[in-house]
This record gives sequence, C-alpha cells and structure tokens, in this order.
Amino acid sequence: MYLKKVDGSRAVNLPDGSVMTRADLPPPTTRRWVASRKLAVVKGVMSGLIPLKEVLELYGLSDEEYQSWQSAVEKHGLNALKTTALQNYRQP
Repeated sequence: MYLKKVDGSRAVNLPDGSVMTRADLPPPTTRRWVASRKLAVVKGVMSGLIPLKEVLELYGLSDEEYQSWQSAVEKHGLNALKTTALQNYRQP
C-alpha cells in the first residue's frame, strides 16, 4: 500500500480526546458548505492537520472567508457557522 506524501500530520489528537484524520475533512469537490464541514476544516487547520495555504487552494476559499469561519468558531462555536443563525452572531 502506498501513502501519498502530504504536508503536516496524517492524524492529530484534538483537545476533546478524539482523533482527526485527513479522511475526516470534506472532499475537495465540496460546493455546499454546511456548518459541520466548515467546522471540520477549521479544526483541521487549528490542530495542524492541514496547512491553511493548502486549505485555501484545495477548497477554493479566500483567506477572508476562512478567517471569518475561524473567528466565529472561536467566539461562539458551531452554531455561529450556521447560515440561519448568522444574524445572531454578527457584530454591529
């Protein structure tokens, strides 16, 4: 079995004790970003599983878009990433 060479780790331990691998990240063809997929990407970058530069290229995201996801998770958690709850967490 051959493993593709990747930057960073193949698996990381998260603060809650769970293990996250690259298989837990959304597929590169993702076009519909639900809160759980956004959270998986943010957790992957924050834990060192995948570099930010690779995420931006792989998913076609802007740095500003990713930073808004990360800031929402840090301040309010998963619920802040839901589109229907966006107004509740926006800064005036």
